[in-house]
This record gives sequence, structure tokens and C-alpha cells, in this order.
Amino acid sequence: MKTPKGLQPLIDDGVIDEVLRPLKSGKEASVYVVRSGDDVLCAKVYKDMGQRSFQARVQYQEGRKVRGSRQQRAMGKASKFGKRELETQWKNTEVDALYQLVDAGVSAPRPHGYHHGVLLMALVTDAEGHSAPRLGEVEFEAAEAARYHEALVRDVVRMLCLGLIHGDLSEYNVLVSPEGPVIIDFPQVVSAAGNNAARAMLLRDVHNLRDSLGRFEPALLATHYGEEMWALYERGELQPDTALTGHFTFDERRADLGAVLMSIEDARQEAIIRQQGREAAAEQD
Repeated sequence: MKTPKGLQPLIDDGVIDEVLRPLKSGKEASVYVVRSGDDVLCAKVYKDMGQRSFQARVQYQEGRKVRGSRQQRAMGKASKFGKRELETQWKNTEVDALYQLVDAGVSAPRPHGYHHGVLLMALVTDAEGHSAPRLGEVEFEAAEAARYHEALVRDVVRMLCLGLIHGDLSEYNVLVSPEGPVIIDFPQVVSAAGNNAARAMLLRDVHNLRDSLGRFEPALLATHYGEEMWALYERGELQPDTALTGHFTFDERRADLGAVLMSIEDARQEAIIRQQGREAAAEQD
């Protein structure tokens, strides 16, 4: 196939030898299957995002470390320099997170370097060697769904113990491999201690997993692992091997305003994405 513009510098530098095929294209990045020597890898080429996604990114950015006060002020003002800084930090975040998570035992693609703004990582495959399907594309038996849910909750706990929350975890960001679920897509990873919406994002992640796998094992729908792990995290009692029960006693006196605001923001972003799709289709016509 014709070499995409973003991957040509990697071929020129001898980092990769060949682009085999496109794997997927989303609003954040395009992913290709590439060959590097005897290895077949994924190459994630990030897309530059427009003005309409800037504020959504700022929401995830809260609590992240920034190189200096000038960069912080520029990003807050959404100046041209600030947007470039935000773009760079957005891309670097996934690279840094992947190395941390894999070292901590989280089931995620092993990174193979970051070159010219392109992330190289292991290709996740199924038993036949084809690209692994997403969680939402697979039918499960009840017991298998329960095992996948247990493995994913354990990985969410491992992330939280590192002070990180995926922030956009769903059946679209989990691949199904012969060894079990593999979590992908981390550019929006959230600081658990530094982001005011951290609890709401964690609950959304865990509830998404519960609802997806609860279609096959209804008993999961009555569990509250997100609330339980966050309460333990707040008290400083959460460890990577903490035994969770899925049970949680709610304080009926307190409304979760963060979760309500998060739902509103989700709906707003979905409307923006749909509008972008309509505009792109109109331009093609």
C-alpha cells in the first residue's frame, strides 16, 4: 500500500520496513499494521485536533504536570502556542502511560518506541493471528463474561493504584485476545488525584464495562466495583491485590453532581462528533 505521510519518516530512518495495511481510523488517530524486521507491530499516527475538541481535551488535562508556567498559561488561554503544547502533551501522555501500565502488570499493548510523533506498539491478535476483535464484537457465555469483567476490574484497580484513570473506557477500547482482555487508547488518561472529575470518570469507565458484560452475565449489573474501589482509594487503602466484593453502601443524602455533569458533557461531545461527521459527508458530496 502507499505509505501514509505520517509514517514516511519512520521508513526513511529505518525504524520500520513496510506498511502492511490500515487497521483502524478514529477521531484521534489512524492505526496501521507495519513490519519492523521480523516483528509485525501497530503504528499509531495521531491526528491534529481542531478548535471544537480543545475544551474537551482541557477537561482531561486537569491535574497533569506541565513543563512550565508559560506553557500552563498558554494552554489555559487556548492560544496558538498553547494549542501546540496541548497537542504535544496529549500525544506524549499515551506513550508515558503505556510504559507505566505495562510495567505494573496492566494488560495493554507493549510499547515499542515513539518516533516522529508515531507510537509503535505490539499488535494484539486473536487465536488465528488476525487483528483481535473489540469487546463489543464478541458474544460471551455467562462464566466467561464474569472472568473478563474480573480481569478488567483488576486492571482498573492497578491503574488507580498508579494514580491513573483511563477516562474513556468502554467495549470499544478493549480488545479480546486468547489470553484475555487488553485495554487500549490512553491519550486522555486522567490524574486520579488532580482532576476534579476523576471519580465521575472512574465510575463511568467501570459502569461501561459492567453494562457491556452484564448483557451476558446479568448478575454483574447489581455490582458497584467503581464506587467500592474509589472509596478505598480515597482512604488510602486500595492496593493492586485488594480483594473487592462489588458491594457498596450509598450515602443517600449526597447527590453525585460530578456524574450528572459528566453525562451532560458526554451528550455534548457526542453531538459535536455527529455534526463533524455530517459536515465531512457534505464536503465529500
